[in-house]
Parts: sequence; structure tokens; C-alpha cells
Amino acid sequence: MLDMGGGENKKHKKIAGLNRYQFFIVAALIAMLFFFSDSSLLKKAQYDRQIKELKKQIEFYRAQIDTNKTKLNELQSNKDDLEKFARENYLMKKENEEVFIIE
Repeated sequence: MLDMGGGENKKHKKIAGLNRYQFFIVAALIAMLFFFSDSSLLKKAQYDRQIKELKKQIEFYRAQIDTNKTKLNELQSNKDDLEKFARENYLMKKENEEVFIIE
């Protein structure tokens, strides 16, 4: 009636309710999701690096904007500063003067 020594009725080890082959297939699929999908860990790290770099650029450009606003206010409020800026950056001069450029 009962076959005690038979090899046909082998017990398979089960891991988390799955047999060994099913477990490895599920583990491989999960690994593929973590490393090869659009939301993988590697891409997440890359996106985090990009975000950090872009935040640094934002801070740099905000500082540039503040500096440029200050310069613009100075140029708009003081005619002497505007004349000095035009002379230095655009090499403008009055009719009766000569400009010498020394580098």
C-alpha cells in the first residue's frame, strides 16, 4: 500500500511557499526589475546626481541674477556709472578725446 522507499515521491524543499525553481525565477524577475527597468536603482542614483548638479546650477544663476540686478540699479541711478560702463565695455569716447587701450 504505502511505498516507503520509493524515489517517485521525493519531497521538494519549499522556500516562501514556492519550490526551488519557482523561487529562482521570481528572484530573477525581481532582480531584473530593480536593475534594468526605468525605475531601477542605478537610474535612481543617476537621477539623484543630476538633480544635485541642477540645484547647484540654480544657485549659481540666482547669484548671477542678484549681481546683475545690483549692477543694473547702479547704472540706472547714476549717470557717471553709466558713462564709465559704456567707456569700459563698449570703448565709447567723447568727441574731443582719445582712448588708449592697455592690455
